[in-house]
Amino acid sequence: MAPSVTETAINPVNDTTETATFDLHTTTVRAVNETLQSASAPQASVITAPQGAHALACGLDKDIDVTIDGHVGYYCAGMNQQATVTINGNAGVGLAENMMSGRVHVTGDASQSAGATAHGGLLVIEGNAAARCGISMKGVDIVVGGNIGHMSAFMGQAGRLVVCGDAGEALGDSLYEAKIYVRGTVASLGADCIKKQMHDEHLAELADLLATAGIDADPTDFTRYGSARQLYNFHVDNASSY
Repeated sequence: MAPSVTETAINPVNDTTETATFDLHTTTVRAVNETLQSASAPQASVITAPQGAHALACGLDKDIDVTIDGHVGYYCAGMNQQATVTINGNAGVGLAENMMSGRVHVTGDASQSAGATAHGGLLVIEGNAAARCGISMKGVDIVVGGNIGHMSAFMGQAGRLVVCGDAGEALGDSLYEAKIYVRGTVASLGADCIKKQMHDEHLAELADLLATAGIDADPTDFTRYGSARQLYNFHVDNASSY
């Protein structure tokens, strides 16, 4: 079924003055994704009536703006490159999984594994994020306005995770070089994750990241966590921690 475009016709040369609207009451996720992934993708799009659809706005690789009005299901905005995807609602498991660049912004809450394995770009979650937020993150910046669940940033290799609320158990377990900033309390730290001192350069980068994410918070209220670097190589004294 072809996408339903209600506001304007899609201009194949991506006229930035036009906005295309796709109604998922009358079209399919596959048809919408194919259009957004095509060479003639509209520069700006609005998707209505998502009704918890899975894998919506995935695999985008152009500098386009996509707004989704409503809640989405699993793996929304996965593998994103360059695009800006805004979700006016909540998101299911695997939001922005393996994102490479661009920006994904959720005005509500996100379920488990938000930003999993993401290599770059910015993921903003205004509400709370569930367990395993930023698991195996590889360069992405994640800013969460509320709380995060347990095992977040597990095996985080690179990038920054900013939490304006509280963090659950085993934060940063088996962490590599990802940086973690938490304003609230941490239920417990995972293996090899420790509290670290905040220097001027950390306050400056955190202030810039919060401003870019559009979140008003004082960087001096945050605590920095990082890797103790004791699990990089096998050591028999650490065998119980592997």
